[in-house]
Amino acid sequence: MYVSNLGFHVTDEELRKLFSSYGEVSSSKVIMDKVSGKSRGFGFVEMQNDAEAQNAMKELQGYELEGRTISVSVAKPKSEGSGRSFSGSGRSNSRW
Repeated sequence: MYVSNLGFHVTDEELRKLFSSYGEVSSSKVIMDKVSGKSRGFGFVEMQNDAEAQNAMKELQGYELEGRTISVSVAKPKSEGSGRSFSGSGRSNSRW
């Protein structure tokens, strides 16, 4: 599941605890900025059971966590060529 609008102090463990109320969590990860090391405000959660994951999505959609209303949806795989294209010298560089 893709979880967005996370507070910048939410940890992997806090995300795991929140979702574990609805079933067994196999992994939880808050995405961090590579340069600053700070949260990017979103993360991913995987659960063992699809029915439990569906219930967690339904129940936690719009949940307030650290003063922010989170959004929970099905995570979509990163598609090929989904990077932004930068140009300036007549050539394009793909960036992931």
